[in-house]
Amino acid sequence: MAVLGVDDFKSKLRGGGARPNLFKVTINYPGFANGDAELTSFLCEAASLPGSTFGIIPVAFRGRILKMAGDRTFAEWNTTIINDTDFSVRDAIERWMNGINAHSANTGLTSPIAYEADLKVEQLDRDSSVLKTYTFRGAYPQDLSEITLSYGDNDNIERFNCIWAYQYYESNTTS
Repeated sequence: MAVLGVDDFKSKLRGGGARPNLFKVTINYPGFANGDAELTSFLCEAASLPGSTFGIIPVAFRGRILKMAGDRTFAEWNTTIINDTDFSVRDAIERWMNGINAHSANTGLTSPIAYEADLKVEQLDRDSSVLKTYTFRGAYPQDLSEITLSYGDNDNIERFNCIWAYQYYESNTTS
């Protein structure tokens, strides 16, 4: 096998490689949450492209264990969001979660269709064109993190994490 040089490597790395800081998140809020999808898109500082896992079904056969593919599971999706002084995004997520299960009454919407929404993360190229899109179907906020307050935390902006549960994702390549 021939040893490849730097020029060979550069010629194989299309577009200079995908950049992790070029992305756009779209949170489509259910109507009762009254969220601003465009504002959330700007304030979403970090997200991830999703993964999935197949379970393993062990099948014994003549002294060996065969590993058969089981059901696919989808890990939760994590986002980090910058908090503005209006708490606009956080309030919308809190309203969404309260619609699912109210703080005081322990009641909420009973139909998943009423509280689930589709979310999206797009990987962007350096010219802002979309390289790949992942759409999270049937999503809702599962875990909204605390915001730590501290006298010693100078020169910083508040951030919080939201973990999203979803039924499955779809991906497509747009270029």
